[in-house]
Amino acid sequence: MIQLLPHQQSVLEQTKKFHRVAYYLDMGLGKTFLGSEKMDQLETPYALLVCQKSKVEDWVAHFREHYDYNVIIFNNQPISEITEHSVLIINYDLVWRRPELLKLSHFTLILDESSCIKNETRRRSKFILKLHPDNVILLSGTPTGGKYEELWSQCKLLGWTISKRLFWKQFIVTKILDVGGCPITVVIGYKNVDRLKAKLRQYGAVFMKTEDVLTLPETIDQIVNVPIAKEYRQFKNERIIEINSKTLIGDTPLTRLLYLRQLAGMYNENKIERLTELFQATGDRLIVFYNFDLEYGIIKRLCEKTDKRVSMVNGKLKDLSAYEQCSDSVTLVQYQAGAMGLNLQLANKVIYFSLPLSSELFEQSKKRIHRIGQTKTCFNYYLLTNGSIEYKILEALKQRKDFTDRLFEEICHD
Repeated sequence: MIQLLPHQQSVLEQTKKFHRVAYYLDMGLGKTFLGSEKMDQLETPYALLVCQKSKVEDWVAHFREHYDYNVIIFNNQPISEITEHSVLIINYDLVWRRPELLKLSHFTLILDESSCIKNETRRRSKFILKLHPDNVILLSGTPTGGKYEELWSQCKLLGWTISKRLFWKQFIVTKILDVGGCPITVVIGYKNVDRLKAKLRQYGAVFMKTEDVLTLPETIDQIVNVPIAKEYRQFKNERIIEINSKTLIGDTPLTRLLYLRQLAGMYNENKIERLTELFQATGDRLIVFYNFDLEYGIIKRLCEKTDKRVSMVNGKLKDLSAYEQCSDSVTLVQYQAGAMGLNLQLANKVIYFSLPLSSELFEQSKKRIHRIGQTKTCFNYYLLTNGSIEYKILEALKQRKDFTDRLFEEICHD
């Protein structure tokens, strides 16, 4: 039987009368345990849990360890052959390709990282909104720090039938940017937040931040300055460069941003040297966040060169054996695959080889080590190339803004 912490017991008590709930808890407060316990209390014959691909096996292990449900990684099994007392687990990229799930009835729907349906026009979101569950459990940490514009599709699942137009009018502050004669709407803030949260609480939502219930160890951010390479300056001025037998052409704002990031990162030998120095400076576990597949190859070869055992979490691989078994291992985590949901609190040091453009992924990545169970001071090392775009990206992320929101304001007019 699961032993819940006091704040988790309190959340379940608050939502005892609701059969549609949203647990908007900061990363590390135990949404997995809350979601499964609420599901267990609802006692429906079936449950359908939708999560990110990298989290499927974690959820399977969780249910098999703590409950006696028939746990099924759903693919093409006939709905009619699935017995009661079953939990079907499927990832967001696959769920909309399984129309037979529309036949499922008398079930509880659980969405892990429910922000994945923020865009109601995507096929995954359209499909999920067509399901007919008896109960709904939404799990996400994103709304605790803003991002309220992502909640509208979740409001529908909770039963609040407010229109998107009215939702944005009442709670979201926007402005229009003129980009080459094309108007683009960007979010610049929020309004009536207390009223929004109060209304959502009426529909079974709970908002909870870490500092409301726990005192976690201190977090220390440290910028590691990296000398700029001449190739970065050349590309910035000329928007074209030949490097490593490749021609990089920044003929649009987006490609220019992409190559500026890569020239500040994986194409900058100075950054590789700084990362080597960090590897050599400690015998502790290290978590390294990165963006691109090419970065993964470079960092993995560096680990081999410095005799570091490697674990990895990316879109193709998930292997945490070195992390679990070796106190001096390096775990390489690609943002899209591992910034959300991973428990990595055996480590207390994170190195940001490159930065994401998403503030959601950035905030979630910091919580992989700074969460329940962590007993040591946590360190975040940001490898930033001097005079590069990386400083502007970090500035935006610290303001909890996606850098893409500022892309046309700052990069196009640079």
